Amino acid sequence: MVNSEINTLKKVIIHSPDKGIERITPKRAEELLFDDIVYLDKMQEEHQTFKQVLESFVGKDNVLEVEKLLTEALDHNPNLKRQLLELIVTDEELSTNTISELEALDHDRLTDILITGYDNKNDIILFDPIPNFIFTRDIAVAVKDHIIITKASKEARQRENFLTRFIFRAHPLFENQRSKIINLNDLEIFPKSKKGEKISIEGGDMMMIEKDFLLIGCSERTTQHAFNSIRDYLFQNDVIKHVVQINIPPDRSFMHIDTLFTRLDNDHLVCFKPIIYDGLGSNVHVFNKDGLKASYDSVKTFFLKEINPEMNFIFSGMGETPYQEREQWTDACNLVCVKPGVGITYDRNIMTAKAFEKAGFKVITAADFLEKSQANPNYANEINRTIISIPSGELSRARGGSHCMTCPIERTPLN
Repeated sequence: MVNSEINTLKKVIIHSPDKGIERITPKRAEELLFDDIVYLDKMQEEHQTFKQVLESFVGKDNVLEVEKLLTEALDHNPNLKRQLLELIVTDEELSTNTISELEALDHDRLTDILITGYDNKNDIILFDPIPNFIFTRDIAVAVKDHIIITKASKEARQRENFLTRFIFRAHPLFENQRSKIINLNDLEIFPKSKKGEKISIEGGDMMMIEKDFLLIGCSERTTQHAFNSIRDYLFQNDVIKHVVQINIPPDRSFMHIDTLFTRLDNDHLVCFKPIIYDGLGSNVHVFNKDGLKASYDSVKTFFLKEINPEMNFIFSGMGETPYQEREQWTDACNLVCVKPGVGITYDRNIMTAKAFEKAGFKVITAADFLEKSQANPNYANEINRTIISIPSGELSRARGGSHCMTCPIERTPLN
C-alpha cells in the first residue's frame, strides 16, 4: 500500500550494482542507457552505504534485493520458470537449446546469469548486461493497493521487464496481491493506439503525490498513449480520483519527472527552477474521475492550486546558473523520503545542500548518520527535517538518484 511519496517507508525493493556493469564499454554505454563507465567496486561500496541507511529506517528484512527475490521466486514457482526463459531466449535471439541448458542450472547460478548476462563458470557471455536495473523505481509502481508493472521505452531494458513480471507473478510475497497487479505489458488490456503508438511508461514518471493524486510525466520515456491508457484504466476500475499529466521537454537531461522534482514533506519540494517553478517547456493537466479537467502553466502553479497553497520550493543549485544545471544533472532533485521531512541525497550536490539548510533542513553525511544510529538504535525514529547525504562519486555517473534506486511497495497509510 502506497498512497503518498512522503509517508514513512515500510518496505522497498532495491538492486545492488552487479558484475554486469563492469562489462560496459564506452562505445556501448549509450546503447545500454548508461552515461558513463564506472568503477564497480567503488559504486558497490557507495550503494552499500545507501542500503545501510535504508535498513536503519525500515529494517534489514524490509529492504528487498531483486537478486534474492528472483531466486526465491524460481524456488517457489518452478512451473513459471520455463515461460520466463522462453521469453528471454527468444528476445535475445539465442538457440532454443539454451532454454534447456538454463533450466537445468541451480537457481542461484541461474539468477546471476539472468541478471548479469554472464556465465562465470563457463566464461560465456549470453546476454548484454542490464545496468539500469539498479534503478528499481522504473520497474513497478505501487498506487494505493495496486502495483503497476511498467513498460520501458528502450529495448535495452526489456530483460528487466521480464524479470520483474516473473517476480510479481511467482514470488510468495505478492501472492495475495496478484488480483491488484496492473501489467502494462498485457496487450489485451493495453494495446497499441489506433495510430500504432505503443505503450511506453517508466516508474520515474509516476508519483503517488497525494492519496488521490497520481502524477504521470509525459517525457522522453513516457508516451501520450501510455498516459491515456493507464489513466482510463485507473478511472474505470475506481483506483484513484485524479490523474495528473505533467508535460516536460523530451530531453535526456530531464529523462523523468523525478529528475526535476521530488517531495520532501507536506510543505517542501526540491526542484529544478527553470522547468518546475518558471514553467519553461512544461505544463500540467489535471484529469478527474468525474470528467472535470484543469490546466496549469507550471508544476509550481499546480501544487499551489491543487495540493498545498503554502508549498515551499527548494531549488537545486540554489536556483543559480551554472550550479542548478550541474546539480540537476547529478540528481539533486531526485530524493527518496524515508519518512516525512527526511530524505536521502548525493553528497556531491553542494549548492543544493546549502539550499536545504536555508530552508530549515539539517544536512548530515551517511557516515555520521550510521555512526549515530549504531550508538542509538532509535536515532532514525527521532530525527526530522534532515537530509542524509550518501557518497556518490560513482553512483551519480549512472544518472539516477536515491528516488530512482528505490521501488517502495509499502508506506504507512495517510492519516
